[in-house]
Amino acid sequence: MDVNARAAAAAAGPGGAVSRAEYCVVACAEEWRGAGEVLASPMGLVPSLGARLARLTFSPDLLLTDGEALLVGPDGEVEGWLPYRRHLDLVAGGRRHVMMGASQIDRYGNQNISCIGDWERPDRQLLGVRGAPANTVNNPVGYWVPRHSRRVFVERVDMVCGVGHDRAASGGAGRFHRLGRVVSDLGVFDFATPDRSMRLASLHPGVGVEEVREATGFALAVPEEVPYTRDPTAEELRLLREVLDPAGLREREVRG
Repeated sequence: MDVNARAAAAAAGPGGAVSRAEYCVVACAEEWRGAGEVLASPMGLVPSLGARLARLTFSPDLLLTDGEALLVGPDGEVEGWLPYRRHLDLVAGGRRHVMMGASQIDRYGNQNISCIGDWERPDRQLLGVRGAPANTVNNPVGYWVPRHSRRVFVERVDMVCGVGHDRAASGGAGRFHRLGRVVSDLGVFDFATPDRSMRLASLHPGVGVEEVREATGFALAVPEEVPYTRDPTAEELRLLREVLDPAGLREREVRG
């Protein structure tokens, strides 16, 4: 089935055909499949919806936090107390699974959220390095990019915040380095290649391989046949549309 036909035949759940944003939420949720009893740390609306959807469906042991000092359920109901020092224990022990954003990301998964341009005199100051290095040498980490473009998917990041596969291998941090998938508004990417460079793992319906290549600033590994991102189940759509995000805020974060 070609791209347009697949897009037209996308699963129709309660409320209509599946939107691009809903495919992105499901793709982010998959980052926590089989994670077990670990703390989910999603950063951004779509990853947050993904973590909560995973908790309600295939990852019931997942721990969620309000971002301050409480463990909460998908509906915000308080489930426990998580003081900051205990949170840091989870970080240091690898008991947290993060999904961060990326202002830049390269073929090996090095991520930048600190600055654009030379770090000594940057053209633009961003968030700063923050906890990205500790995340990527201690915890499983994935990335969410709501606008896939050559400005984000770059040949070389201007500053390394999150550690990629090449640096983890050369710096001796590979033992604890667990870089998962990158989800963008165009598709899902992994590092299942011999040199651990980025590979196109699936396309969201309505997106073609050439569109992804044109929007990527480095040579992306592309299999002969690229599958589509899986359809959400009817129950996942119901939860997303009626329970987790009835206001449809997800549609503001993802084009198409």
